[in-house]
Amino acid sequence: MDDGEKGWQGRYFEDFTVGAVYRHPLGRTVTETDNSWLTLLTQNTAPLHFDRHYAAQTTWGKPLVDSTFTLALITGQSVTDVSMHVMANLGWDRVRLPNPVFEGDTLYSQSEVLTKRDSSSHPDVGIVSVRTAGFNQDGTIVITFERTLMVYRRGQGPRFAAVEPVWDERSRRAAGLDEHDPS
Repeated sequence: MDDGEKGWQGRYFEDFTVGAVYRHPLGRTVTETDNSWLTLLTQNTAPLHFDRHYAAQTTWGKPLVDSTFTLALITGQSVTDVSMHVMANLGWDRVRLPNPVFEGDTLYSQSEVLTKRDSSSHPDVGIVSVRTAGFNQDGTIVITFERTLMVYRRGQGPRFAAVEPVWDERSRRAAGLDEHDPS
């Protein structure tokens, strides 16, 4: 069998370039369940997030998505490009929520590299700062924040699992592969 190509493994410290903009590949539609569960799990008692009757009486006329969900979702979307090889998050700064998020909105994001420098305390990592913007299906920006993190240098951090599939007779039959086919 062909070993196949490795999927995207994320950036190491050396791969970041100040000024580069990374458009994160996945969008995500926010559901009523997302909003309700996070709000209740975090004991956020603001009825604006989970009480439709209450929310209908506000300027918005419907529930707003909990802003901590928005922060978590947009941060998560950035992982594939920004923090796949993170040693530690050092902080989120300048978190701004210029427009609301509603249930049913689909959110997308991108990050711009602001700074990059060596770590004075950990030679195996560098420190990167990014500005991330999250926006909805109409392109309306719903969150911006700056995030600083320690990112491993190439060859310095933990390794991904190196497990390979074992094509035994049963697996080959199930996949419709000829027992004697070396591919």
